Amino acid sequence: MMKKMKKMVKPIAAFSPHIGFDPRKFLRIRRLPKYLSQYKEFTNLGGQITHRYPVLSDYDEQAGSTRGHYFHQDLLVASFIHKAKPERHIDIGSRIDGFVAHVASFRRIEVMDIRELGDPGHENISFIKADLMNMNNASEKITDSISCLHAIEHFGLGRYGDPLDPEGHKKGLNNIFKMLKDEGTLYISFPIGKFNEVHFNAHRIFNPRDIFDWMSEKNRLRLTRFDYVDDQGNLHQNVDLMSADLNLKFGCGIYSFRKTTA
Repeated sequence: MMKKMKKMVKPIAAFSPHIGFDPRKFLRIRRLPKYLSQYKEFTNLGGQITHRYPVLSDYDEQAGSTRGHYFHQDLLVASFIHKAKPERHIDIGSRIDGFVAHVASFRRIEVMDIRELGDPGHENISFIKADLMNMNNASEKITDSISCLHAIEHFGLGRYGDPLDPEGHKKGLNNIFKMLKDEGTLYISFPIGKFNEVHFNAHRIFNPRDIFDWMSEKNRLRLTRFDYVDDQGNLHQNVDLMSADLNLKFGCGIYSFRKTTA
């Protein structure tokens, strides 16, 4: 039986002439004997195995991840909305199986995205397909609460079938603000780093203070709160954006803005 298994489970090379040493592949090789030993023990105990499906990366992993951009932003902003209890909340392009699902667990949420979305099967989630770089798709002052998490950095890069537009993120933000009622709240997040960068066509990275230069003169905004996730995936809450020393390569800025009339 062990000889048969060795033939079916091919060793994974930890070295490659192109990429060099890969520690993840090395760990999988190191764990292979444990898999083979457990396979034999399971069958000796009378277990019936229908398929061989070695998963060699979970033996020493933690129960899950509590770090990173999506974990922190989705949970944090959902908690803000739960506390604020807006009359209407619209989301622009955020992660459906993360943030949107969090919010839908306690209230209705309307989702807008340039891509199609199948029936979510949940009465608290409704969907509208729309390109928010196009001002004709942004009705004026229709909601008191909007979110756009880890989405604006993609606008205009064509990754999701959107039209190419180097100014797509600026047009998108101004159209989103058009939809917001006076004194309404926008929750927006995107990758932040020391310099403005375009990683075509995956995403952009922005200097964390650059967003204040995106707005047209008719749109007025006031930053009410700034949180961020650092390069190690740790959350820093309620930080003074203007005085903070943010020496980041690929962090995540989480902004809460209030739309003002003056």
